[in-house]
Amino acid sequence: MAVVPELILEQVINGLLVGSFYIILSLGLSLIFSLGGVVNLAHGAFYAVGAYLAFEVEKRLGFFGAMALSPVGVALMVGEQALRMIWGTTGLPFSIPDALRGQLHVGGFIYSYYRLTILLVTAATVAGCWLLLNKTAFGMIVRAGVRDSEMVRAMGISLRPALTAVFALGVSLAALAGVMSAPLAGVQPAMGNEILTATFVVVVIGGLGSFWGVVLAGLLVGVVRGITLYFYPPVAEASMYLLMILVLLFRPRGLMGEKFERFE
Repeated sequence: MAVVPELILEQVINGLLVGSFYIILSLGLSLIFSLGGVVNLAHGAFYAVGAYLAFEVEKRLGFFGAMALSPVGVALMVGEQALRMIWGTTGLPFSIPDALRGQLHVGGFIYSYYRLTILLVTAATVAGCWLLLNKTAFGMIVRAGVRDSEMVRAMGISLRPALTAVFALGVSLAALAGVMSAPLAGVQPAMGNEILTATFVVVVIGGLGSFWGVVLAGLLVGVVRGITLYFYPPVAEASMYLLMILVLLFRPRGLMGEKFERFE
């Protein structure tokens, strides 16, 4: 097979695009686990709910209104069967907003403006979460609670409000990922289950409790999947599992995983 540089570049960027969904979902999942010690198995449902709420909000306030309000609206745990009861079992179309239609042309390379926008939104989201966790009083409490929750409680600081806020942030990130994926993949009830497994894989590869580990793992999984899809499509979906096995053989805690004494 002839190697076409433009096509390889496109697959790499597509991999980054897929990785961006993994990153946003995995950050929320990792944050919830790090502070609360809870593996949120409903995380995929929040991803799907975000997409469905965006489908409804977009009719009235447009895509950007849906992107702003849908994550906020995902406040209750909603299962897949409830989505089927409200919106039916068939997939729903969700169009790319007119303002983001069109393609970027650079030489022989062509890429969608909407996909590039997703990459930018993901970068902004990662930066915003990092600033929140590292440059605010709230972030200081969260990081202290992750390191030594007993010490924080001994200082008279309740972790319950922080845990509630972290959970809200986590599910909002899941909803945001669902909103951004809707114009590309459509909206259907099982969409959360389909991506949840990949999200867990990214968290495991990156390492529990590691912010940048999750970001690195999401990018790595996406790029490896994109390149594999170009050279040998049959194993593209399995590539992330092979990558996880390889990482865990040499780094059982993940790429940048931290030690949590209360879990060991």
